[in-house]
Amino acid sequence: MLAYWVHNLDPFALRLGETIGIRWYGVAYLAAFAAAYFVYLRLAKRGFSVIPAVKVGDFITGCAVFGVLLGGRLGYMLFYDFEGFLHNPLLLFRVWEGGMSAHGGILGVVLYTLWYAWKHNVNWPGLGDNLVVGAPLGLFFGRMANFINGELYGRLTSVPWAMKFPKEIYELPLETQRNVLQAAQEAAGRPLDIEGILAVVPHSPTVKDAVADFLTPRHPSQIYEGLLEGLFLFAVLWLLRTKVRVANGVLTGVFFVGYGVLRSLGEIFRHPDSGYIGTFTRGQFLSIFLVVMGVAFWIAAWLRPSYPTSEFKVRKS
Repeated sequence: MLAYWVHNLDPFALRLGETIGIRWYGVAYLAAFAAAYFVYLRLAKRGFSVIPAVKVGDFITGCAVFGVLLGGRLGYMLFYDFEGFLHNPLLLFRVWEGGMSAHGGILGVVLYTLWYAWKHNVNWPGLGDNLVVGAPLGLFFGRMANFINGELYGRLTSVPWAMKFPKEIYELPLETQRNVLQAAQEAAGRPLDIEGILAVVPHSPTVKDAVADFLTPRHPSQIYEGLLEGLFLFAVLWLLRTKVRVANGVLTGVFFVGYGVLRSLGEIFRHPDSGYIGTFTRGQFLSIFLVVMGVAFWIAAWLRPSYPTSEFKVRKS
């Protein structure tokens, strides 16, 4: 039997106390916003934009705050924890506990860009085309943060690269949980609850080894999703943006369809943490609407094609 690696990465990039510090989750969001800004700025300077380069910073900041953060958090509460949200609406503001929806963040950005295009009288699909080029990099950083946090792990498997994730303890039967607690407490020499075990595992090999036998090997699906909907989708969109002349809105459609399809593919390996809607996982079900939106952008671009006005002037200069 393979000795599968037990996930023991510390969720803190820098600890300032036992429960206070800079988390990788926050670092991932900063990296995502920085990537979106520099990609959009680079493309704007090359003429692939309906707004000038000097306005990119303000636009990306608005997308980050009102689109990704607000939309992502609200989407998580509505799509994945609606009952908890109704019971305690203040959960919406407890962002330090995690819980962000990629689908909610995407919808939030769509609504913000629609408002921005109306207010500044610019082409809405063209406004989003450069934004979606950098968006997959943000998705990649987010999935890497999920992996470091040991959350949103994959289904059971016996592949050689499978891993064991201690957060699976939350889903174990009560009797097994009691056995895990007893083994962990004996290894640590002090009382521990489940949260205490998760906090100790990154720093205590004895506690990690004590809980390892109770865990099952799983796909590191966070990495799969990061590579698919992150790096691969970014490469496709970058090549289309810089090498092919496409009408405004086409790239936005490629992003929606590409993300929906690749997310659904990744869900095949991901543990269905939010249950099923019919035969689909919740992530696959929500992705259907993104694919429909993407096709709608393609149809609109075909019926009324338009292009960034400065694209070819910049290329010739």
